Amino acid sequence: MKKSILYFIVLAIVNTSCRSLTSTTYIKANDSFVLGNNKHGAFNVDMKNESLDDLEVYHAPIGGGKHSTVIVKPSESVKLKVDANTALIIDNKSNNQATVKLNVNGDTGLSMGYKN
Repeated sequence: MKKSILYFIVLAIVNTSCRSLTSTTYIKANDSFVLGNNKHGAFNVDMKNESLDDLEVYHAPIGGGKHSTVIVKPSESVKLKVDANTALIIDNKSNNQATVKLNVNGDTGLSMGYKN
């Protein structure tokens, strides 16, 4: 019985730790970073703009559309809740490279890529 409980606790810790990721992401000038442009569950993002310029962040359901646009100022942090099957787009419209720190929790089986 004690082994079963210990196994369950270890499994819960491993499962929880595998459901988060941390990243420093660089986005070229006039480019966008796309997180989750695939079928997936809901996820949360803590994001900090470490750039010199504003970044536009919005939700894009994989079926089409755009909503919940937020402008993130330099040194500003935001917490974003993203629905299942919805991508989070971080748009760098400046002529400088952007740097963002991301902490993602929830479904982390997310595609990641760039589009310009």
